[in-house]
Amino acid sequence: MSPTTSDLSAYSASGHVTFLGAGPGDPGLLTLRAVEALAGADVLIAEPDVLDVVRSHARAGVSTPALTVVDDASKTAGIPAIRDAVNLVMEAARGGKRVVRAVTGDPGLDGDAGSEMLACATAGIAFEVVPGIAAAVGVPAYAGVPLRDAQGTDVRLVDARTASDRCWAEVGASDGTVVVSATLESVAGAAGELVAAGRKPDTPMTVTVAGTTTRQRTWTATLGTVAQTLKQAKVLPSPDGHQPVIAVVGERSAAAQRDQLAWFESKPLFGWNILVPRTKEQAASLSDQLRSYGAVPHEVPTIAVEPPRTPQQMERAVKGLVTGRYEWIAFTSVNAVKAVREKFEEYGLDARAFAGIKVAAVGEQTAASLVDFGVKPDLVPSGEQSAAGLLEDWPPYDPVFDPIDRVFLPRADIATETLVAGLIELGWEVDDVTAYRTVRASPPPAETREAIKGGGFDAVMFTSSSTVRNLVGIAGKPHNVTVIACIGPATAKTAEEHGLRVDVLSPEPSVHKLAEALAAFGAARRAAAVEAGEHVTRPSERRPGSRRRRT
Repeated sequence: MSPTTSDLSAYSASGHVTFLGAGPGDPGLLTLRAVEALAGADVLIAEPDVLDVVRSHARAGVSTPALTVVDDASKTAGIPAIRDAVNLVMEAARGGKRVVRAVTGDPGLDGDAGSEMLACATAGIAFEVVPGIAAAVGVPAYAGVPLRDAQGTDVRLVDARTASDRCWAEVGASDGTVVVSATLESVAGAAGELVAAGRKPDTPMTVTVAGTTTRQRTWTATLGTVAQTLKQAKVLPSPDGHQPVIAVVGERSAAAQRDQLAWFESKPLFGWNILVPRTKEQAASLSDQLRSYGAVPHEVPTIAVEPPRTPQQMERAVKGLVTGRYEWIAFTSVNAVKAVREKFEEYGLDARAFAGIKVAAVGEQTAASLVDFGVKPDLVPSGEQSAAGLLEDWPPYDPVFDPIDRVFLPRADIATETLVAGLIELGWEVDDVTAYRTVRASPPPAETREAIKGGGFDAVMFTSSSTVRNLVGIAGKPHNVTVIACIGPATAKTAEEHGLRVDVLSPEPSVHKLAEALAAFGAARRAAAVEAGEHVTRPSERRPGSRRRRT
């Protein structure tokens, strides 16, 4: 029997607490058990640094009380004290709730979590611990700094905030690897403590801030030069000096090989803020692909989809599908699939209504949305993913083999006539039906508009001519430092007509090929900077007045 599911009756009445390690920052580092526990939580009590990491895996309606520290001054002044984590956890558990207490890194290395576990044990409240990846281990791995070499060495973990003189003396006398948790402004002091305790000033050292996130940045120095290195990098002095860092010290920690081992920060689009002019639903797979290149996608819809002004034509066509009026139905967009699916659901129909009807789809995402609906397309263009590409593969009407000569084409109100004319030329009758209307979306928030016009985005991906026109219309023209990537020649022409310089052109009319082309552009740009001995920067860091720090 699984230790996470056994003897549930023992704590069902008084609730249960899961102490969960959320890792150092990358949401992908959550364990399967962590995701499972979050999905079943009634109450989620998380450190502010990891709340966004864990909240997306919790069910809708989960309670997320604010985590604050008891203010002793408020007690003495007669003001009700702000509740602390122990009180929040105990109160929820005593109420019979399933509580998840999420901490940064691993609960076993969090002293406060240990105290909370002891409080649960004392009160007879059942709890479990879901380990997480500790920052002291995960951050060096993402920075390309192995903690041990083939010969092996001792590894010591030191928290600079609480380290005693005895602790510094012990690690200073050792030749092992030391992993120091500190802040930007205190890491030089920690280096000084190690030198004073016996470590050589020329001992290699790396310092990583915002580890495992796309804001990560690592500096290579020595114990004796780290203060100067951070000063030259213009990160100190800084109001951000309180940011936590992980520093790795030691001759055997492979700091000298970081150029070859820094797999994360050397991703082709690492840290790039990329504007994707699509809704979150439409851009899901594209955004995942961009994240795999190290980018931070921002979805900004430029069009909104609305029902047709006269729905009767669409209603008749859907009924015709059921009664056998059509031989084919052709979908040219995800929105067309969505429109038909919604009408099916309105009539209580499902994918079985497509039985006996041939289905065509333009584009991989359109085909994927049909598969999600339960329909496998019979025809997807083998070449260009467009109406023209579909026509190249579409069979001519043959009265011997085709019992019905009619095609249902649900489409947008602004679609071109290319497909209709081509199908008629092939001998087919076409019911060209407006399934939905596309209108310009509402402007994005003011902050987003300023980022677009002010050069806050590193790249914009235009997937059609309408996305160019609509984005400029609702948010303004992208800054000239922003990399402009277009899905094809027609989209590029529209971008140039709006005064934009096109930097990347997809070799094929596919959003995923466009992302690949943008990644290749970023990789070439990075390689050129490294070869020239320059610091690798993002396009947005080149604009006048920009600060060289990751947003």
